[in-house]
Amino acid sequence: MRLRVLTINVQHDAGDPRRTARINAELRRLAPDLVVFQEVCYPGERDQLAELVDGVGLRTTHQEAVLDQLPPDADVYGGSAIATRWPHRVLEVVEGRTADGLYWYTLAASVGLPGLGPVLLLHPTTFWKPDAEAYRERQVREVADLDARHRTALPTIVAGDFNAEPESPSIRYLAGRYQDAWAVAGDGPGHTWTVDNPLGAAEIERLIGQPGIRQRIDYVFVANARIEGVQLVGDRPVDGVWLSDHYGVLADLDVTTGS
Repeated sequence: MRLRVLTINVQHDAGDPRRTARINAELRRLAPDLVVFQEVCYPGERDQLAELVDGVGLRTTHQEAVLDQLPPDADVYGGSAIATRWPHRVLEVVEGRTADGLYWYTLAASVGLPGLGPVLLLHPTTFWKPDAEAYRERQVREVADLDARHRTALPTIVAGDFNAEPESPSIRYLAGRYQDAWAVAGDGPGHTWTVDNPLGAAEIERLIGQPGIRQRIDYVFVANARIEGVQLVGDRPVDGVWLSDHYGVLADLDVTTGS
């Protein structure tokens, strides 16, 4: 069975109001089966998740639905969300928190594949600050613990915005346990947060303040699945509109043959 898996940071509702509709158009064109979104507006403010998947045929869960209370920065960063072609069930949520009060979460979901059974989808968003690598390392170890608790006979898929480059300790930890789709099948450096994207350049200037930043920080990792192909999403404007400050990563997997 082939699965299309997409991770994309949608940058909440910043900037051009046409962006959400353009992301929706790309989802309609690409027809992914499993999508993990980051920085989606909370439904209490705006049901951006419904707009993103309108007409795409995906079932959704925003983290708001599975948290006991909203983080204090919800209105600034939005939250993570999962969208799947088949029914899914959130098994567990792990809270991450830094000493200065930033919150990010990891969602573990079971997705029932027709005729095969449940696949485990793990969706972390790790802390973005450059000096937060120790926190990111803790978060990815929690990802591995979630996998150990919930792994099925089918592949485990780990996807999201990791805010870390391939040589960082957190990504090296994951790469020792899972296959990095871009490293296996990607063409070129695969930068997903880059000054080549005007929206990315603006955020890089605001947050980093250094020229020439080009980083690969968004990933699809898999265990026990064959990676058939991978591509960037949003690495050029769609009808004149850049989708986000991040490029998405779309991976095509064969989940029946093993890796």
